[in-house]
Order: sequence, then C-alpha cells, then structure tokens
Amino acid sequence: MAYNQKVETFREEEYPMMTGKTYLDHAGTTVYAKSLIDKFSGEMVGNLYGNPHSASAPAQLSGIIVDSVREQALRFLGADPAHFDLVFTSNATAAIKLVAESFRDLALESSTSGSFWYGYHKDAHTSLVGPREHTHGQHHCFTSDQEVEDWLLGYRALPGRREDDETPGIFAFPGQSNMTGRRLPLSWSKKLRKSTRISHQNTYSLLDAAGLATTAQLDFSDPEAAPDFTVLSFYKIFGFPDLGALIVRRKSAHILTWRKYFGGGTVSSLTVLHEASYHRKDATIHDGLEDGTLPFHSIIALGCAIDVHRDLYGSMAKISSHTMFLTRRLYEGLSSLRHFNGRPVCEIYHDATNTLPYSDTNTQGATIAFNILRPDGSYVSYSTVEQLANQKDIYVRAGGLCNPGGIASYLKVAPWHFKRAWSAGHRCSESENTEIINGKPTGVVRASLGAMSILSDVDIFLAFMLETFVEDLDLSLSGQAVIVTAPKQQNSPIGRNQEFVSPVIVNGPENWPIRKLLPINTALKQDPRDRPPQRDEMYDYENNHDRPGTSHSTSYHSPVHHISTASNDSAIVMSTEGKYWDEINQGGGYETWPPKWERRHSNGKDNENTKSDSRPTEQKGKKPEKTLSKAKSFWGLNKVVRGRSKG
Repeated sequence: MAYNQKVETFREEEYPMMTGKTYLDHAGTTVYAKSLIDKFSGEMVGNLYGNPHSASAPAQLSGIIVDSVREQALRFLGADPAHFDLVFTSNATAAIKLVAESFRDLALESSTSGSFWYGYHKDAHTSLVGPREHTHGQHHCFTSDQEVEDWLLGYRALPGRREDDETPGIFAFPGQSNMTGRRLPLSWSKKLRKSTRISHQNTYSLLDAAGLATTAQLDFSDPEAAPDFTVLSFYKIFGFPDLGALIVRRKSAHILTWRKYFGGGTVSSLTVLHEASYHRKDATIHDGLEDGTLPFHSIIALGCAIDVHRDLYGSMAKISSHTMFLTRRLYEGLSSLRHFNGRPVCEIYHDATNTLPYSDTNTQGATIAFNILRPDGSYVSYSTVEQLANQKDIYVRAGGLCNPGGIASYLKVAPWHFKRAWSAGHRCSESENTEIINGKPTGVVRASLGAMSILSDVDIFLAFMLETFVEDLDLSLSGQAVIVTAPKQQNSPIGRNQEFVSPVIVNGPENWPIRKLLPINTALKQDPRDRPPQRDEMYDYENNHDRPGTSHSTSYHSPVHHISTASNDSAIVMSTEGKYWDEINQGGGYETWPPKWERRHSNGKDNENTKSDSRPTEQKGKKPEKTLSKAKSFWGLNKVVRGRSKG
C-alpha cells in the first residue's frame, strides 16, 4: 500500500466539481477529469464524424477511430487482440444479457431440455442473478467460495446437475463484490476449463468485472486461464463515457453466434418478402453482435479517457495501492469508533476468514459496507445515515445495493424476512419505514473510494461519523445527567407538516463535554424553504434578532449550533474549550462542540483537565445569569446561525 501524493497536486484543477464535497460512491461511478472533457470537446469541435455504417469520408473517419479505440481498450485491460475481442455495449448489464440470450437460444436448438444450466455466486450483482430466469429452474446459487472449490474438484454434486450432463451451462461470478468490495478468486475460470468432468466440459465462465476493474488491473495475459466472457462498465473506471463492454475469448466465441436476434448493421444479407432468411456478419466477433449504430461519439470519448487516465495516474497498479491505503485508513477509523459504554458504532461487513481485512489488494477492493449501531445495539436506519451525510455534502450509497445474496448472508436475513419485508411494503429504492424489520436492517451503508480520492475525503467522513453518531455520555446516570427534550412540533426544521422530535440535549454536571444526540426515527424529508442555512447566511444576532427563522444544526464546519427547546426547558451553552457553561431558559440556546480530547472518554473516566471548576474565581459558586445576551457576551459570540422567531 502506498499513498499517491501526486493526486493532491492535481485534484483541485482536474476535479473542480469535487471542491467542498466528499464523494464516496466510486463503486457506483467514479468522477471524470476536466482534461478528459477538454480533450473530448477538442476532438468533437476539430473533426466531422459521420455514422460508421455510411461510406462518406466523415463516416470512414468514425469507423477508423472506433476500430482503433477497440484495440486501445483491449490493451488497456491487458487483453491481446489476437486472443480476445471486445463488443461495445451500453453497460455491464447489457453485456450479461447478451451472453444469457445466446445460451438460451443455443439451448432451444441443441438441448433436449430446451434450457441451459446456470450457476452463480452469492456475491453476484442482481444483473448477474437475472439469467437464471432463462433456465426453467436449472440454476444453483453457490453460498461460499469453498462450495465452488468443491464443485470444481468434483467433491460436490449439485442439485439438478448430473455428473454426465452435457447440457450447456454458465458459471458466473463477480471479480469483486459490489457490496463489500471482497475480491473473489480469479483462478476458477482456469480450473473449470481444465476439469475433465463431463458436466464441466460444456460449462463456460462469465466474470463480472465491473467492480474489480474500477481500481485493479485485469489480467488476460494467459488466454487459457482467462474467463470465457468478461463484462464491465467503463464509466466506473473513467467516470465518462457511459459505455460497457463484453470481452470475449476468441476460442469461446462460437457460443454467441447462436443468438437469434439481429439488429441493423449485424447482417450481410436479409430477405423479408415471400421467405425469411438472413446471414449474420461473421468477419469479426463484434460485427454480428453490436446491434444498430454504435455510440461512436462515446467510443471516441473512451479513447480520450484512456489517454488522460494514463497521464494522470500512470497505471492501475498505482491506483490499486493508493485506494487500498485510503480504504485501510477508513476501516481503522470506523472500527475505532466507540460509544460511552465501549460498544462499537459501526458493524462492518467483511470476510470473516480474512484475519487482516483491507490490507491486501488481491482479496479486497476500495469498498466498505457497514451499518451504524446505537449504544443499546439497535440499528440506525441506513437511509438516515445517507440523508444526514448528504446534508453535509458527503455522498455515500445506502440500501440493498442490488446485491441480494450479500445482504442475505452478511446481515443473516432469511427468505421469510424478505417476504415479510415485502408484505410490509419494503421495495428496492423505496424502503421508507421498512428499513429495519424485526430489529434487522434490510440494507447497508456503503463508502467506496476511487483513483482521485485523497486523505481529506476519509478524514472528513470520519469526523462526520464521530460528530453525528458517537454518543459520549451515559444518559442512564440518574442525578448526574438530565435529558431535556422539546415537544413534538408540526412545522419542524427538517420537514414541514411532519411530526418531529427535537434533538436530545444533555444537561450534565459542570465541565462535562456536551453533545447533541441523533434523534430516533426522525423524518428527514426536507422542504427547500427550511434547508440548513449556508455559511454565507450567518449574520449578527444583535442586529437581526427579530428576523424570523427556524432552528437548525449548521454544517459541522461552523462551531455554533442553534438548539430549539420548549420555553420551560433548559439548554446548555459551552465555550469551545468546554470549560464554562450557562443555563438558558429563554426558549432556546446555543451549543458549541468541545475539542475531541476534552470529551468524556468511552471508559467513563473524566479528562483530568476538566475535573475542577475552571471558571474565573469571581464566577465560582455563583449561578450564571439566565439570559441569552449574558451567555452570548460571556464568550464573545457575535455571530450565530439565524435568529429566532418572536415568541
């Protein structure tokens, strides 16, 4: 692992859209470089490109560049064009569908059952699970790596798959889990091809490399060890263009010729009157599979993307090392977070057999999946985490992540749990109020890093986690801590006309560090009129105290937090040093965060520097005046976030 310091030197110039934002969803798509857009724009403005199916000069220029970029992409991926071909698709899912349809049509013509066999790993993306519906029930989900190994060695017979079965089949697996980032063994393709068992002889390997290719160099150096079919999405590597690809091992390409559907540009002869006949193009593998006009402008952009990517990062090996360094830092930071009672804040999902997770690029990618726990062990809704992060310009992914096998195995969700969740109204991407059922989450939070990620991305996210979800105080200490909660309000600062429980404010003994605790089951749909105030909207309270406004917690970059409480409740105001406090019962108060080292330790011991009364001598033994202006002038706070409404 080695951090690439060079990225910090060009990050601001090449990725201006990331300024002030923390992007942690590179597994969904990474971010495109400014120089890529500039280079592509220059190509488009400086040349005239036509439809490659035409014979004009502009069309021929497009055709030449498409062929050139196809070879360029193969070599970037480490595949020799002499042994592999590349079929352009819209994305990895479209490439999987193309392979599945070819096997379906092959089985209809040659198999006695009229179907093919399909085996897939539990870590498969939803798109890699989908082909099973073409098999009429002849499919199997491998629940572990060991089950795959046993099957390849002939130690395990699969249900519905006889050892002498010559039915064509596919064994599909991801190179990297899109949920946890775990990297699976790439040796399976070679083992399957070398097996002498009859049922293996007609089974082909399909590798989903969409996640793996983002931060790792693919290896096709040995055609005999490579998968028969490999799918990926280029936008996950470069951010732009929105293209996918199917890498075909030439010795296995005959399977794809069985596909019945044909589109424009894929046939050399076709009749429609009096008889129906056609001849598919067969000069190259891709000629008969790329239906219709190719997205030639996007392919031109792909050539630009490959050039810029190499100029910026040098090699995929450097990216892999760089992102693993950051992922390890993120993992260690999340793992170290503890509540006051010593319980972990994060439940991180990774391979339990790996004693050193997030340290080896052969077994782990730049992705971490986790859920957040409260001190009592209950879960915080994953969408709550995503939405709170979004308010701080921190972007993660939350939900089922289109990985049903990963969710089921890591979260120990049985089929009946999924069925009950469905009955309760849970839907993918529409899971409001059904994210936690019977105490179990139905999804996770995912943070993923990319080539242009830097140290501050990790540190900002860890600071957000510490500030938002770590509870430092034991609220059960009777007589030492008083919980003050505002009543439910109809016009809440988070969503209009929704029931809202104000954040809990802890009023503890003198010199205790104070934290605002995360409200439970709070509606977070925000009305644009009630968005959190921006930094440039801060103003002088003395001159604007009559200005109407609502209570908010500001961006954590600001040291001042505005707290709303009932008129008879108390709130605490502390200095940034965490030494002085004052009670306010004027309908609201202000809270500032003490430094991390002055917070109450998770082992329950007070910091030595905060045991004694450190107020000025004239203040000791006196109860502070209960006025907002007194509290404000006491620390010289001349700016706050929004004024309070009268009354």
